[in-house]
Amino acid sequence: MPKPRKQPVAEPAEPAIPLRHPDRSGPSHKTLLDIASQHDLFRQAAKRENELARQRGTAAAEDDDSDDSAVLSPRAQHILEAALWTGTIAMLHFTFDVLVQHQYGREIDWPSVVVRMGRAWGVFLFLFYSLHPFDPQTPLLPLLPPHLQHPLRQAVFFAASVLAGCHLIHTTNTSGHLAMMKKAPPLGCLWLWAVVELDLLVACASLVVVGVFMKMGGYDLF
Repeated sequence: MPKPRKQPVAEPAEPAIPLRHPDRSGPSHKTLLDIASQHDLFRQAAKRENELARQRGTAAAEDDDSDDSAVLSPRAQHILEAALWTGTIAMLHFTFDVLVQHQYGREIDWPSVVVRMGRAWGVFLFLFYSLHPFDPQTPLLPLLPPHLQHPLRQAVFFAASVLAGCHLIHTTNTSGHLAMMKKAPPLGCLWLWAVVELDLLVACASLVVVGVFMKMGGYDLF
């Protein structure tokens, strides 16, 4: 099949729009920049922007103030932290109380167990709030230099750990079941809390002292 012949491309005619160089002469009338400068619009716009920025800054400051007011005070934070920690200790007291009564085959008086747990929680809440180092700036004795606050706390908890542990071992080996049921739960909780508050080496040292007391006194662990 023969291919159709292409028509020759015609030469372009003269352009309809005449070509010429752009006019580089200045404008013959006022431009928008001239009008804005004449009416001082740039200064007014800058002034308006500054006012809006100040308004936004004031609103942000008010938001920050409202956020700061919503934050709890340090005392409230310490009380809540103490309540959380001592709530755990109170549950541990509840468990020890039930186990001791079960060990001696006593019928568990649940209301009495709950009352004793509540009293223990109140005592430990006071002790924890007074002795626990919530932050390095919390002094145990205000008149004592800051670098002695931590050693003082460690000494207090070391003494509490040794006394509670030795007393608990002595009670379990020499006292009757009534004294055992009354003293063992709070002494066990106090001993455990004091050991937790100690540094690792000091805690190990307190346990060694209690072990030496048990060995020299001829006491049994169970």
